[in-house]
Amino acid sequence: MPAGGVLLVDKPAGMTSHDVVSRARKARGTRKVGHAGTLDPMATGLLVLGVDAATRLLTFIVGADKTYTATLLLGATTDTDDADGEVVDRASLSDIAAVTDGAIDEGIAALTGAISQVPTTVSAIKVNGRRAYDLAREGVEVELKARDVVVSRFDVIERRREDDRIELDVVVDCSSGTYIRALARDLGAALGVGGHLTALRRTRIGPFSVTDAAQLDALAGVPLLTPADAGATVLGAFQVSADEARDLRHGKRLVGAASRLPASPAAAIDPEGVLIGVVERRGVDVKSVMNLPTGENA
Repeated sequence: MPAGGVLLVDKPAGMTSHDVVSRARKARGTRKVGHAGTLDPMATGLLVLGVDAATRLLTFIVGADKTYTATLLLGATTDTDDADGEVVDRASLSDIAAVTDGAIDEGIAALTGAISQVPTTVSAIKVNGRRAYDLAREGVEVELKARDVVVSRFDVIERRREDDRIELDVVVDCSSGTYIRALARDLGAALGVGGHLTALRRTRIGPFSVTDAAQLDALAGVPLLTPADAGATVLGAFQVSADEARDLRHGKRLVGAASRLPASPAAAIDPEGVLIGVVERRGVDVKSVMNLPTGENA
């Protein structure tokens, strides 16, 4: 099996992440394509795709922190916490007028840092083996448990006020698993006027930026980021000799080699620049936790 590579895609609005994967499969001529983290249909921005054996790297990318730009609307609540849902409650004009910039800033501060967040009901989280959004669409009441996330940046870039709404353009840096829709919902709830998300764009996943991503109509011709380059970018490069590469492929430990690791896990790369796999520290030794198949495109 060829090792393939990593493909950065700028997802347009109106498509699911699976739609993008399907387009990539056709464009690259392979069924083996996966992604490192979904985007809702209304959202745009960065999807990181793994092609062929490089899909094995996605496990080490999906948990990376992320950056989003978004627009939050204060003054109305929807059943999906975003603009795709139905409005279920609207605040009075007087309540909206009473929301000060200082109150908004205090609400945002309370949602910054290490927080406990209840994911939005219409999400991809599995409940008893089924996606929460499928259950919600069937009318099944879904109660999701709060989870600990980290919002390291939650900055307002622009504020716009109308009689019936307040719109905030924001940028958010956050840990994997953070729902920007839930931030909009919780900010609106804290201010007593309700809130939901009206626009979302993912601009970064770990070290990867949307500025380097391909447009959907260019997926066939864009060069893949090699597994070695992608692994080194995400995890750091651990250079190994030909003998060490052979030992790792055979499941052997590299005795006493842990001091050479740049991090744990790390990307093990042989003298020819080929990614052998991902390794971890085991005491003073180094052991492979994921190997890529050998091949001319590795």
